Parts: sequence; C-alpha cells; structure tokens
Amino acid sequence: MVQTTADLAHTLPPEPPSTGTGRLPSVEAAEGHYRVGWGQALLRFVRRNKIGAAAFLVFGFFVFLAIFGPLLTSTEKVTDLTQLYSQPSRDHILGTDYAGHDTFTQIVRGARSVLVVGALAAAMSTFFAVTLGSISALIGGPSDSGVLLLTDVVLTIPYIVFLGVLATFVKLDSPILLAFIIAAVSWPTLLRAVRAQVLSLKEREYVEAARVLDLGTPHILFREVLPNMTSYIVISFVIAMTNAIYGQIILYFFGLVPLSGDNWGLMIQFAFTKGAIYFTDSLWYIMSPIVAICLLQLSLVLISRSLEELFNPRLREG
Repeated sequence: MVQTTADLAHTLPPEPPSTGTGRLPSVEAAEGHYRVGWGQALLRFVRRNKIGAAAFLVFGFFVFLAIFGPLLTSTEKVTDLTQLYSQPSRDHILGTDYAGHDTFTQIVRGARSVLVVGALAAAMSTFFAVTLGSISALIGGPSDSGVLLLTDVVLTIPYIVFLGVLATFVKLDSPILLAFIIAAVSWPTLLRAVRAQVLSLKEREYVEAARVLDLGTPHILFREVLPNMTSYIVISFVIAMTNAIYGQIILYFFGLVPLSGDNWGLMIQFAFTKGAIYFTDSLWYIMSPIVAICLLQLSLVLISRSLEELFNPRLREG
C-alpha cells in the first residue's frame, strides 16, 4: 500500500506551540535552566572556593591602594628625628623608618609602583611569548628553528648580571622602561610552553579543516587556536606578574635602579643600607614591605590556582 503525502502528514507528531521567538520551547527552557546571572555565579564561586575568593579580596585591596592610596596620603615626607623607628601608634599605624617617616604611608604609596611595573612587564612578556610562539609553531620550518635558537640564547643569559650591566648604560627611571627590561628576559619560558600548546592544537580536526579551506594563518591563529588557549594565557599572565614583581624588588634591593620614589623594594634596600637590621625597634619597618610583598604574591598564586580550577572542569569536579 502506497502512502500519500496527506497520509504521512497525519502520522507526523504535532508541531510544538510557537513562543514568538522562532525557537523551540524545549530549547528556551534548557537555556533558561542553565542561564546563571553574575551574582549567582559569584556566589557559587565563593561557596566552592573560599580560599580563591579571599585571594581576590586581598588582591583587590592592593589594587585599591594602588589607585586611591596616593590620593589619600600626603606626598610630603616630614623628617622627625625624635621618632626614629617608633612603634605603631595612633599617628603611625606601622611605626616609622630611619628618618621618622610614616611606614604605612610608604606602603600605601609604594603599591602603585609595584603593581604597575608588574602588570606592564607581565603584559609585555605574555604578548611577545604568545605571539611569537604561536606563529612560529604554526609556520614551522626555519623560522621556528630560529625562534627556538633565540629562546635558548636568552635563557642562557644570567638575569641579575644582565640587568646589572644594562643599568650602567641605561637609566631605569621610567616604570615603562623598567617593565620592558624585565619583560625582555622573562618571555622565553612562556614561549616554549605556548609553542608546545600550539603544536598540539594545530593537529586538531577543526584546525586541519581551516587549513584545507585555505582560510589563512591569521584566521587559524586568532579564530581557531588562541581562543582555545585563553585560560592558559590568563593563568600564564598571572604567573608572569608574580615573577615581574620579584624582578623589580631584586633590582631595587641591589640598587640597580634610581633610589627615588615609593616602592616596597626601595624600603627593603634602605632598611639594609641605613642599618635598620641593627636596631631592635626597626622590626615593623623591616617586616612591613616584606609582609606586603608576601601577601600580594600569595594572592596572585592562589588566584592563578583558582582560575585553573575554574577553567578546568576535571579539577573543579575533583
């Protein structure tokens, strides 16, 4: 028996009622079920990862000090020889230094320099490593070999010795220049990691399909490869920022940059050169920048760990 079109029409299930959007109600219901607002997502993150949430709060506190701290504190350093290495009090929350200057004010004003240089250096090194590493891995051939050779050469350069020699020829009195110098010796390790990631991603089916369709290297790089490395790039940026902060602290401590302005590394350098380590009352002045650096670095490390759990479902489920 041959069925006509009319007979087949009677056997089909009835069409679902229209919702006015041209989409099936089941699809809209599913989207509505999984759609989560920013507030709910934030609350879920805080409940799931309390340590990560605390790290974000600590880092946010330092960012607040960097942005608004200089506006809330005085720029004048009043020397008071009667208040050398004084203990914490109502007038001086963290005591004073070798010249009677308020330690808390120096901590607040020094946060901007530390964060700005660290963020700029991390951004420069991450951008250079991701760009050069991904392009060399995609293109391959002699260009890839040349990039690897350059990476090996930079990795063999002693970090502190190079910065010390460079400081004798270049006056590192600009945050941008200081960040550039730190970034110039910080990119090789990340470049190798990015190159390994791209070499793995370029063998995936969707990249092969884009190559067969001759969509071009820019499309493959910016539309197919890098979007799948976003989480890795963000985490690498945070780690690069911690390394950059340590780098500038070392430069200030060894006196390789002009000893002026406000910086936590400069406070440690003055504590060493001014003989603060020989005074029992100078504990607050010595420990204040050290504790600030440790808290900032710890918050960044915990943030990178939290982001890794957030981007990696396997870690989140574990």
